[in-house]
Amino acid sequence: MKKTSFTLVFLLISYFSFAQFAGMMRGQQAEALPEGFKPSSTNTFLALYPAVNAQTRQAVFKVVAPTANTVQVDLCNKKYDMTKDDKGVWTCMSDPQVVGFHYYAILIDGVAVMDRNTKAFFGSNWMSSGIEIPEGPEGDYYRFDKNIPHGQVRSIYYWSELNGMERHINVYVPAEYEQQSDKSYPVLYLVHGWGEDENGWANQGHMANIMDGLIASGKAVPMIVVMPSGDIQTNPELRQAQGDISQIYVQDLLPYIDQQFRTKTDKQNRAMAGLSRGGFQTCMTVSANLDKFGWMGTFSGFFVRGDNSLETAFNGLFKDPSEFKRQIRLLYISTGTEENTPKAQVVALKAKGIDNIVYSESQGTAHEWLSWRRALNEFAQLVFK
Repeated sequence: MKKTSFTLVFLLISYFSFAQFAGMMRGQQAEALPEGFKPSSTNTFLALYPAVNAQTRQAVFKVVAPTANTVQVDLCNKKYDMTKDDKGVWTCMSDPQVVGFHYYAILIDGVAVMDRNTKAFFGSNWMSSGIEIPEGPEGDYYRFDKNIPHGQVRSIYYWSELNGMERHINVYVPAEYEQQSDKSYPVLYLVHGWGEDENGWANQGHMANIMDGLIASGKAVPMIVVMPSGDIQTNPELRQAQGDISQIYVQDLLPYIDQQFRTKTDKQNRAMAGLSRGGFQTCMTVSANLDKFGWMGTFSGFFVRGDNSLETAFNGLFKDPSEFKRQIRLLYISTGTEENTPKAQVVALKAKGIDNIVYSESQGTAHEWLSWRRALNEFAQLVFK
């Protein structure tokens, strides 16, 4: 076949591909959403559904599954039955939801799958669909602000001797980092929870938007934020996991960060915080390395059971109140009001004389990302001052 023939075939294919794409776009745009509903901010490109109503806090879902017998939406501990039209499109509307980010799944004949209309978020140990029920202006602190300078989130692999393999981290540097070449920065180590990964804070948590806004407004000092994995991966050659997560943090990760970034390396300029299991890992790591951390925070992650265990919890961290206050500048503890709160333990700690504690409750939220966004927004304003 001549070159001109190949060119003609390519142009015809391109034309029909473009025509199909344009037709799809017209179809998407022509479909009218229910009044008051808009596509979720977590949707994939061009996807109209799921659609959310900011006033009623409800969501509408649509799934194309013409051969399915039953389809459900599994959202916030409730399964919603979907109804099918004559084209095989299933639809349902949720009850009013708590504002913020929620994982969900589609159940097709009882099998949980992702909704192809949303971006993928790693949660509960698998790639999940996610939906954002929008807040009002009170949620602006975690939204992108085009009028302020923005830092960078860098995706990095480093070598862990203890794990015996490479490990992935995300590192946030403030907007001024490249311009202030002679300046060193304090470091916050920020850990995710069980079933999630080191990308959670950057994606579901909107960490960079929160930090950019706080730093630009002068509410937080410019800092580096390191987001490591809280899991120990299996070495593919040895077929087993190696190391202890606290030791991996301290022996492998801290030295790497101090070598690669302009950091302040004294304990008063190093903080650690985490959500859920990450809060527990924070307590275990800091209590065993009081020479390296001066600030600590737990977001839905202060796991101490009963007042009597306060004497022995976390390597005896709270046994001597005066020593605790000498070693730790601040212990920040937060929780959602709709989850099991550690308020009794906080009261007991303060009764012992440990008064350098800030306790915060996120009103109306449970064990979910909005609780933790609010916590980071508060904690970051308190550290390194």
